Amino acid sequence: MFETVLYEVRNQVAYITLNRPDKLNAFTEQLNKDIQSAIKSASRDKEVRALVITGAGRAFCSGEDLAGVTDEMDHGEVLRKRYNPMLLELERCEKPVIAAVNGVAAGAGMSLALACDFRIASEKASFVEAFIHVGLVPDAGNLYYLPRLIGHAKAMELAVFGEKIPADKAKDFGLVTEVYSLDNWNDNVAAFAEKLANMPTKAIGLIKRNLKASWHSNLEDYLERDAQSQRIAGQTADHKEGVQAFMEKRKPVFKGD
Repeated sequence: MFETVLYEVRNQVAYITLNRPDKLNAFTEQLNKDIQSAIKSASRDKEVRALVITGAGRAFCSGEDLAGVTDEMDHGEVLRKRYNPMLLELERCEKPVIAAVNGVAAGAGMSLALACDFRIASEKASFVEAFIHVGLVPDAGNLYYLPRLIGHAKAMELAVFGEKIPADKAKDFGLVTEVYSLDNWNDNVAAFAEKLANMPTKAIGLIKRNLKASWHSNLEDYLERDAQSQRIAGQTADHKEGVQAFMEKRKPVFKGD
């Protein structure tokens, strides 16, 4: 189905695995396109209620494949044509998206992880703002997401110094939700994703919308958004199930409707 990613749906979770392990899953034009298409497929699939993006082999994604970089390259056009469509597809996805960072996430690979809703990391994972080391600016949405996650001052520090951030420190910074050992990595990733897949999917989508809107809305507009969102959520089958389960003192069974 795809040339450079593996795509599989298990237990209502779509697993999108970047599959260029010999190149540390570095980005090429085809990889950008495949990720975009895979996210679109998962977004449209009613059976999918959560997405996992991860890497094959020992890396999550090492950033742009520098073998394809030339002196004549217009980096701005590369972003407009390849990265921006991929990231906007990810932004439009209303299902929870987890970056399962199994190894290094560097450069635009770190940007991809930052754009996801959750980041979980293996004990061998690391994050690197590698752009400064080749005289470039963090791109692919990097400096949009990074200060929202860890604050302006810390984002400036990471972007300018470009030092490797191990998984445990990334968790301390607030970049990562959980750090797991390699021994049970796959099981822990699946458990984290399936927990989200069994939650009220439409409510999660509305939470995503409202969090994004909160950065650029005044209070009056945001309170109206609150009311509209709660009206939508209140009409879902999952809301009715949640109330019924509460009254019956049992665990709710949400179906994403």
